[in-house]
Amino acid sequence: QVQLVESGGGLVQAGGSLRLSCAASGRTFSSYVMGWFRQAPGKEREFVAAIGWSGDKTEYADSVLGRFTISRDNDKRTVYLQMNSLKSDDTALYYCAADRALVPRKSRGTYDYWGQGTQVTVSS
Repeated sequence: QVQLVESGGGLVQAGGSLRLSCAASGRTFSSYVMGWFRQAPGKEREFVAAIGWSGDKTEYADSVLGRFTISRDNDKRTVYLQMNSLKSDDTALYYCAADRALVPRKSRGTYDYWGQGTQVTVSS
């Protein structure tokens, strides 16, 4: 069992930056692929980024490639999402998720555990 708690969301102007954090409970954190997803009002939850066990493998959605960076600290059981050059289209509720997979995956159906989400609002 893994419990996930996101933090770091807020209101930011377009072009600004935010760093989201996701703290995990459980001693097996380092054996999970970790992902970030987001859901805007009226839209489906979509993949943002994912990172492998050791942090050497990452995947990104095309819409955030070059602007967002996912990283993890297994000693702190925390995964991060650094978001730069934010746009109004990035406004959404951001979720952290854990996947018992060998490599990072983009499909939300494969993730086993989810946090409650943290709101990111980008004003134009």
